[in-house]
Amino acid sequence: MIHHIELYVSDLDKTSQFWGWFLEELGYNLFQEWNKGRSWKYKDFYIVFVQVEARFSDVPYHRCRVGLNHLAFHASSRQFVDEMKQKLQEKGIDVLYKEKYPYAGGENHYALYFEDPDRIKVELVAK
Repeated sequence: MIHHIELYVSDLDKTSQFWGWFLEELGYNLFQEWNKGRSWKYKDFYIVFVQVEARFSDVPYHRCRVGLNHLAFHASSRQFVDEMKQKLQEKGIDVLYKEKYPYAGGENHYALYFEDPDRIKVELVAK
């Protein structure tokens, strides 16, 4: 079982706005908040976002490089996935693979894909 995940981000305020509403929709609560970071917790797991130091910000993140490709979250239902798609669109957040939605991951994989402000891919999947 994973205890927590910590991600360095280029703009903590943008990241907090983006992830805060999304994680709270999934049942997470704001857990920790300090000058250079924020975390949200669900049960015993939490996810942390930390402002990257300027000296390390010269190389932008890309999910096709070595490292994290994406984060995937469980959705309670297909209806919830559809509702989240609508909310993303209302917030002006691009949905990835629109032409294949909701089966971009395969015909038996009902999912929504999008990116955070640093272009980290996020997947929301219903069983």
